[in-house]
Amino acid sequence: MSCIKKYSLFLAGMLIISVIGCKPKNLGTAVSGDAAAKSFVAPGKFDEYYNFVSGGFSGQMSVYGLPSGRLLKVVPIFSVNPENGYGYSEETKPMLNTSHGFVPWDDQHHLDLSQTDGAIDGRWIFANANNTPRVARVDLTTFHTAEILELPNSAGNHSSPFITENTEYVVAGTRFSVPPDDKNGDVPINTYKQNFKGTISFISVDKTNGNMDIAFQLQCPAVNFDLSHAGKGVSSGWFFFSCYNTEQANTLLEVNASKRDKDFIMAVNWKQAAELIKAGKGRKQSVKYASNRYDEATHSATSTIKTEVTVMDVKDFPGLVYFIPCPKSPHGCDVNPTGEYIVGSGKLAALIPVFSFAKIQQAIADKAFEGEYEGIPVIKYDAALYGEVKKPGLGPLHTEFDDKGNAYTTMFVSSEVVKWNLKELKVLDRVPTYYSPGHLMIPGGDSKKPTGKYLVAYNKITKDRYLPTGPELAQSAQLFDISGDKMQLILDYPTIGEPHYAQAVEASVIRDKSVKFFKIESNNHPYASKGEGATKVVREGNKIHVYMTAIRSHLTPDNIEGIRLGDEVYFHVTNIEQDWDVPHGFAIKGATTGELLIMPGETATLKWIPDAVGIFPFYCTDFCSALHQEMSGYARVSAPNSLQPLSFSTGSNMPASDSIPAK
Repeated sequence: MSCIKKYSLFLAGMLIISVIGCKPKNLGTAVSGDAAAKSFVAPGKFDEYYNFVSGGFSGQMSVYGLPSGRLLKVVPIFSVNPENGYGYSEETKPMLNTSHGFVPWDDQHHLDLSQTDGAIDGRWIFANANNTPRVARVDLTTFHTAEILELPNSAGNHSSPFITENTEYVVAGTRFSVPPDDKNGDVPINTYKQNFKGTISFISVDKTNGNMDIAFQLQCPAVNFDLSHAGKGVSSGWFFFSCYNTEQANTLLEVNASKRDKDFIMAVNWKQAAELIKAGKGRKQSVKYASNRYDEATHSATSTIKTEVTVMDVKDFPGLVYFIPCPKSPHGCDVNPTGEYIVGSGKLAALIPVFSFAKIQQAIADKAFEGEYEGIPVIKYDAALYGEVKKPGLGPLHTEFDDKGNAYTTMFVSSEVVKWNLKELKVLDRVPTYYSPGHLMIPGGDSKKPTGKYLVAYNKITKDRYLPTGPELAQSAQLFDISGDKMQLILDYPTIGEPHYAQAVEASVIRDKSVKFFKIESNNHPYASKGEGATKVVREGNKIHVYMTAIRSHLTPDNIEGIRLGDEVYFHVTNIEQDWDVPHGFAIKGATTGELLIMPGETATLKWIPDAVGIFPFYCTDFCSALHQEMSGYARVSAPNSLQPLSFSTGSNMPASDSIPAK
């Protein structure tokens, strides 16, 4: 039997074990009434934590309350959203622009909350787009996507976005090595070793407004970068990445990228890299990438195509990068709160290696290398190793930390979360999950200040947990109380799929900063109507601009005539409410760009190209008052050669026989 067939049979067996054979025996330990009380949040009461969860193939981010598990909001980032018109309105379409054009949907895997001195500060959360490589910044005062930056020289932006401890940089590693953008990419795929490169992007973040730009990129050997975390405390100034496919395979990776006994953790001295860039090192490279920003003053986004980045080839700068052997196919790469321990997770290993930053530094000083890989020194495994957690479970993936010196790791194959002590490397507890957990989350669990109260496991397989909904089931999230010596399952709830990484922070860090409405006097949208007296309809050639207001419970204007077939009509709707939680919607029959949802004090634009002569109703789509159904109007479309003059009104275009007599 060939090695490929043998390995395929092994993988098939492991899969059966993971989704069928490892169904936990102690089902009686699932949520009891006693435990469920710990997750109960009374009606009208607030949750303790905001929990931000990546959307995976939805391209969105969902926000849950903990411990209730209540869904609070879905934030569109890399996908158009018919609920609020994101990606449909003229103001937000530029957010989804790329060098490839408009990309309406992407794969969003990881999130990272901004930090100050290694502690979550609640200003922003960063998100990655995996397919068309991009990094986004969401403003947590508005929960709006504020910025999206495309990444050149990248493919499969999976190892992203991970931040330094003062949010100096957002760091993104390419999952797939590819030929650099300024090289001829029309090369045989099997010349991977000769022509492909892996790229790490360091994105600067403005301390005051959060604006991002690519500070520099590191060109690395052709491997697959999986996940990463910044050093902190004693390891401040360094970054650590898990790497696989050190075999440099380009086909059937399940076999050909799993041949070596060990792959690598890559350690990067990012402070040295920043100093080299400041000194003028690196080369300017011609590229093409989009930088998209949303302005809350104008309620509009702009997209700029940029054409240059600074790139350093890491092999040309000794001391910048080192490889550390790690059991094969590592996935997670996690740094404990002190920054001393770096935990690797070899998916195909039956142990968890823990590396010591102090030992890594000593090994570098002693030149304790076992050789080089593509010109990069490889530190001896034992020289960097603090120790190994023996037999923790099958398929270790991700690790987070509590405030008591403990680590928690998900075991994908054996469907469990394992708690172990960092100093002694001993397993302390294990609990079953239902089933095959990927990521896990402890509030602050990858920061300097983790909490030790809750843990959420995000499971990939859901079978038999909820009512069946055809072949596709929602993913399962399971909340554990970890405040005691033993972990206790207290809540089981479905999530918007597919969650990968998640983060949580105390509600008080964000709650009181939240914007409740936009001040109408600060609305600088070029087509804003700051009162009903400012509304109008203007023709500019074949373009018609409708300056409209919305307030409970009418639209102004609500009768428009003189539109001709062939016109482009832009409804610029300003919600002139100045009260919290009173959005208005707008839609018109036949519009192909979806509807709008306009927040109080905000202006949004719907583009409509009528395709027939006739009367077209428009209306508010968000139930805003007892007379919401009456909040509507009509647009009349005439023939292209019609002499019908352009006119608009609200309340005055009454039939003579039905006029309301004056009192």
